[in-house]
Amino acid sequence: MPRHSADETLATLLRYPVVPVFYHADLAYTQRILQACYTGGIRVFEFVNRGAQALEVFTQLQSFVAEQCPDMILGIGTIYTAEEAAKFIAAGAEFVVQPCATAEVADVCRSRNIPWLPGAMTPTEIYHASQFGAAVVKIFPGNVVGPDYVKALRGPMPHIKLMVTGGVEPTRESLSAWFGAGVNAVGMGSQLFKNADDTAALTASITELMQTVDTLKK
Repeated sequence: MPRHSADETLATLLRYPVVPVFYHADLAYTQRILQACYTGGIRVFEFVNRGAQALEVFTQLQSFVAEQCPDMILGIGTIYTAEEAAKFIAAGAEFVVQPCATAEVADVCRSRNIPWLPGAMTPTEIYHASQFGAAVVKIFPGNVVGPDYVKALRGPMPHIKLMVTGGVEPTRESLSAWFGAGVNAVGMGSQLFKNADDTAALTASITELMQTVDTLKK
């Protein structure tokens, strides 16, 4: 049972539109990273299904999030199959991210009222994902197309909510380019966690990052 409704999850994503994309097999290390992100102002976190321990770690994260980061919305990324989606939703995932878009995963998310964020690139893929019920369509990989591509999409597709992952850097220049082009949110992985072993520094950099995003949204 998710701790937040689908509407609450989407509203939080739009209010706090920077989503860390992270995986580590060590639970304690993941908890430290998640806490640093939360303290810095992150409220939506994508843990990715990229290792044998992913489901186990994700399941154990739930009580930590509920107790230490109560306003954090924890979702799962790198989902390909309906079976994977169902397992992680049962473990508490509040949204599901795909690198692609499959009707089977869309159906699982729809039946459980869980926001589905599929990956797409072309206008046809983006349109089909929205028709399948995507809460947000993820432009991936963003570094291949760039902000100008998103800006061009906004002409014929002004109402589809878009998140870009890949090619987003934690700098004012990069964030200004992407949000200026019309994205609703950004996902960041390795670029965000360059100083991850120093959690105080990570928290400080995220705090500055979230303040920058707030100014860009106004």
